[in-house]
Amino acid sequence: MRRLWIDTLLPLLFCAAPAAVGGLVFAAIPPSARAEYLTRLRDSPVDWIILGLGGVLFVAQTWIARKALRWKENGFDETADPWLNHLAQAAEWFPLLGLIGTVAAILQTFGTFTGSKPSAEEIISKYGPAITATGSGLFMAFLNILPSWVVVAGRNLIRSLAGVAPPPVVPLTQAASPTASIGPPPGGRA
Repeated sequence: MRRLWIDTLLPLLFCAAPAAVGGLVFAAIPPSARAEYLTRLRDSPVDWIILGLGGVLFVAQTWIARKALRWKENGFDETADPWLNHLAQAAEWFPLLGLIGTVAAILQTFGTFTGSKPSAEEIISKYGPAITATGSGLFMAFLNILPSWVVVAGRNLIRSLAGVAPPPVVPLTQAASPTASIGPPPGGRA
């Protein structure tokens, strides 16, 4: 039974956690704000791009995280780790994509005003689409950083259940010291 938990069930549960957290965050948004977002989403190609890329990236990371959490005889399959790290770094671009969409929507909004002085209601109604791009970018960034965190936390739990000691942690002070560096000493002589 313990083997079933370590080999199959825990990796599946850990891989399902980011999607569940994303669903909870989306459900926690006030209903009126969620409805407004979904309404404005229909006419926002920038949001489609952000959500489409983010969704593909999330599915890929979740699949790779499942592979990275599989316990083998001597430990975890770490061949997926570089891919998982690179994909997690790609998540950092989503807030920037959201900001590009926001700026473009703001420029478009102000371009629609004619010479007359617009009312506050008109400004607010036309400014709304600009905010959806920011929300989409932030949500995709949040969602796409979770799989790599799940792998780290999941591996520690699975190791402890398997009765294996965790790998040693190298303190930052030791990793940054000149004696721990690779290559010749700073003086230039080997």
